[in-house]
Amino acid sequence: MIIRLSKVLLVLMVGVFALMVGIDNIIDYDTNFAFVQHVMSMDTTFPNSALRWRAITSPTLHHVGYGLIIALELLTGILCFWGALRLWFSRHAAAAYFNASKNFAVAGLICGFALWFLGFMVIGAEWFQMWQSQTWNGQQAAFRFVACIGIILIFVNQRDDELA
Repeated sequence: MIIRLSKVLLVLMVGVFALMVGIDNIIDYDTNFAFVQHVMSMDTTFPNSALRWRAITSPTLHHVGYGLIIALELLTGILCFWGALRLWFSRHAAAAYFNASKNFAVAGLICGFALWFLGFMVIGAEWFQMWQSQTWNGQQAAFRFVACIGIILIFVNQRDDELA
């Protein structure tokens, strides 16, 4: 039972985290909007970089990008929260039922993994060269989120046996 409860708790914690990040980004919109704006504009990357043609300087597209980030944070949180509830209510069930109850949890974890890996590490850090910025570099934070979510995803995805 401790393994099942651990899976419930870990998925719930990711859900709470993602919802908190998304809600904070709505409440304090301008703080992290500046981050997105600078990363997409590439205005703090190396000035002689041959990749600066990738910069997006449209304020409208900055808001669209930030809105997409917030939407994915909220979606991650909702899916993980819902997934944790489904796991909680199936914790005493047969292994096949408990394993089948993981779909929303896995979907939420994948959504979060995709947001912080693809969104921040691939698109932000590599496409927009965020790693070059000393001020607007969220690569380390994104890696922490990806690592935690990835480990939890592997753990949750492990098949559960029948309870003793």
